[in-house]
Amino acid sequence: MNGAERTIDTLLRRGVDTCFTNPGTSEMHFVAALDRTPSMRSVLALFEGVASGAADGYGRIARRPAVTLLHLGPGMANGLANLHNARRARTPVVNVVGEHAVAHQEFDPPLATDIEGLARPMSGWVGTVTSAAGLAATVDAAVDAAVGPPGTVATVIVPADLSWGEVGEAVPGASTTHGAPGEDARGGSAGTGQRADGDTSGAGGTVHSGAVLQFPATSPMGDVVWALRSGEPAAIVVGGRACNGPFLRRAAQVAAASGAQLLAETFPARLARGAGIPAPDRLAYLAELAQLQMAGLRHLVLVDAPTPVSFFAYPGIPSVLVPDGCALHVLAGPGDDLGSALDELAGGLGVAADAVAPAPASARPDRPSGALTAQSVAAAIGAVLPEGAIVSDESNTCGIHIPGATAGCPPHDWLTLTGGAIGQGLPVATGAAIAAPGRRVLCLEADGSAMYTIQSLWTQAREGLDVTTVVLDNHAYGILAFELSRVGAGTPGPIASSMLDLDRPELDFVALATGMGVPACRATSAEELVTVLEKAMAEPGPSLIQVPVPRTL
Repeated sequence: MNGAERTIDTLLRRGVDTCFTNPGTSEMHFVAALDRTPSMRSVLALFEGVASGAADGYGRIARRPAVTLLHLGPGMANGLANLHNARRARTPVVNVVGEHAVAHQEFDPPLATDIEGLARPMSGWVGTVTSAAGLAATVDAAVDAAVGPPGTVATVIVPADLSWGEVGEAVPGASTTHGAPGEDARGGSAGTGQRADGDTSGAGGTVHSGAVLQFPATSPMGDVVWALRSGEPAAIVVGGRACNGPFLRRAAQVAAASGAQLLAETFPARLARGAGIPAPDRLAYLAELAQLQMAGLRHLVLVDAPTPVSFFAYPGIPSVLVPDGCALHVLAGPGDDLGSALDELAGGLGVAADAVAPAPASARPDRPSGALTAQSVAAAIGAVLPEGAIVSDESNTCGIHIPGATAGCPPHDWLTLTGGAIGQGLPVATGAAIAAPGRRVLCLEADGSAMYTIQSLWTQAREGLDVTTVVLDNHAYGILAFELSRVGAGTPGPIASSMLDLDRPELDFVALATGMGVPACRATSAEELVTVLEKAMAEPGPSLIQVPVPRTL
């Protein structure tokens, strides 16, 4: 068995059985080994940003890592933006990055780079293999790091000669591993719960009977219980794992019983939504609107959520959006036992396991008619969204009405742009579809963002994935035009405006999609959009609908 085969064997043994790849010469032995290990599903991407984004989407839905296979430093660099989004989502991802053969590195060949230096900012863990004997242990350590808790991006760098050499061959040196600094990459901190036992599925935790537990007044949990029993204005902010399953329901029960607002972080990695599921109000992207949502609060309780901060610095707006005079309480952080912390809080407040958790009733918008607008597009999607759908949302400015229009739809999952690096929507949809065959994936994609990773469509066609992509086409980087005025840069002139417009020439997404093997059409009215959406979601395989809409901001 050579090193490449041992790498794949180790990954399979740990339950990592899907590989998103864009390989090169230094990874050819890994590629060849795929023929001998067909249980590793290999998915070809035409750009490394598609591979890394697909691994993110896969991990968010499967709740276990996929592996990416990337070519040297430049390949790693091409995938970094979506690895940034994955890191912010705390998605478990394992990268295997090829490196030049050890003896070749001293000659500084053209593709030589500092791969560790490139990988470290977007990885929670980095390891370089320097001996055949240490290869399996390093891959094992990477999977351990990726799974967490909390989940993270783990990167293994494998020199080519350690892939082609037989396992056990004497190669000087030993494996080296480098963990990330101890802080949470999203700015959170450890809470009051115990360390988790490795279950990040959202299904764990015990339920208290409802008896009121007593805590010392100065204990962290006692502070949270006191805050929520004080009668002072309070809000519970859920994020990460708390946006799903019994964790979300328990947080909603506590909020309802205590009279606290239930909020969610602005861009959750995965948010359970729909009729019968508690519906926290997501904190607004615009700092001013988020401040209004939290105005007057005296207590803010974070449940696996980061402290609310502004996405950017703006003149006259504070970076930290927590209101003055509001106490911040961390119930549980990314590495804590979330189920136990929530149950302990519920017990302290006397909230029974069967307490009411308010949730939207089943409801859909009427089927819209007339012109295509942001509102009619939202109504069309709400009218037809199927049960069990997975929505990869990178609709940006044109999609602001879609969450409201789908709140009462049958249960579904919503995946958002966690790190703000655009070009995520199409790859995340691709990975999610592979993780959940049989579920329809709806990709809501802005026109500008789509062009970052448009190659995803080719992979969707090649794999026959059930992804329906709706491109909301306003011929502009709409969010940037809006932000230009918010940062105090003044009114844009013709040159500045031309840097934000996408209309010379206009993008033909129907032609782009069909050229990559994806059936596509253009909707020209709200009625037509409903019709083509229903058809696309009922048929197997990928499809794309280009939807011209006016700018909303």
